[in-house]
Amino acid sequence: MDTVFIQGLEVDTVIGAYDWERTIRQCLSLDLQFAWDNRAAAVDDDLSKALDYAAVSARIQAFATDSSFILVETFAERLAAVLMSEFQIPWLRLKLTKPGAVPAARGGVGVEIERGCR
Repeated sequence: MDTVFIQGLEVDTVIGAYDWERTIRQCLSLDLQFAWDNRAAAVDDDLSKALDYAAVSARIQAFATDSSFILVETFAERLAAVLMSEFQIPWLRLKLTKPGAVPAARGGVGVEIERGCR
């Protein structure tokens, strides 16, 4: 199985447990990997048979805009379910980083999940 990826996708959303976090939008950084068989798309150079990462990225942006979660874990789980369902993705790995949540953690903090079968 091949891998399609999106790295460093930044989205703004309402996320966090503190009262002040519920009144602002914060930036999250997403790294995603998707299992996808690229052979069918490559044979005919046909975008309709490829996993359209522009469409996936747009869907992620829309999801983030409409979301308001307390936990990054919830954001990650719900986003994974949406992407797998809407794009028929059999497997994905999603790394979600919340920069600045722990000031001493220069690379940010977050979660990484893997769902489905490769």
